[in-house]
Amino acid sequence: MTLSTERAEFYLGHVRAEGARLEEVGRMGLDAAIPSCPGWTVESVLRHVAQVYVHKVEVLRLGALPDPWPPDFDARETFEWYDEALAAIVAALEKAGTSLETWTFNPDDATSGFWYRRMALESVVHRIDVEQAHGVVTPIAVELALDGIDELLFPNLGGPWWEEGDTDHPLDATVRITSEGRTWTISADSTSVTVQQGDEGDAAAEIFGSPDAVFLWLWGRTDASAIQTAGDESVVREFRARVAEATR
Repeated sequence: MTLSTERAEFYLGHVRAEGARLEEVGRMGLDAAIPSCPGWTVESVLRHVAQVYVHKVEVLRLGALPDPWPPDFDARETFEWYDEALAAIVAALEKAGTSLETWTFNPDDATSGFWYRRMALESVVHRIDVEQAHGVVTPIAVELALDGIDELLFPNLGGPWWEEGDTDHPLDATVRITSEGRTWTISADSTSVTVQQGDEGDAAAEIFGSPDAVFLWLWGRTDASAIQTAGDESVVREFRARVAEATR
């Protein structure tokens, strides 16, 4: 899979912008609690994202998962380390380009282009975390939110993770998500999840909403009041629980 130069710049721009906004809000106070992540503070988020960035720098450098991991980062001052890590991931992506073979968790894409999108979406989810902590939430770009829905559904949810039936939410049903003119149809049982673009076939439940509302609901950053649903509400609840298993 080859990521176009235009799309790579789109993602890289969001890594920079979302990463900078995350730090800007973080400086409003490190001790504020993250509403959707009990036990986490703004500082927890900044340090988590810094470690994610540094980890992906190593993945791109090695073409494989770093082992052992992680190093001991405890002594690093939070903002200094975060700034360094953000600059490092931007530089690493630029150096790698979009076609370098490397480790990813997407069974259909083992190129560095995968990490352009993943790092943009990692940044925006955690930007929302710190904004929610300080009550200063700003919108997510429509195109990025739609891409985030798509990524969460595959590979995060629809990858080959369920073959052993390792789920507490087997969800033997089909769910349809529609947002801003795009539709995804998801069929799940205890050992598989398949994701198709489009609205063919029947669905036990349907989920609607703006791209940012659906994206944040899927990631557990908003509750069900942010979206609209039709059909079997128990299927909607079990679907959300299955998503949570795929993203923990």
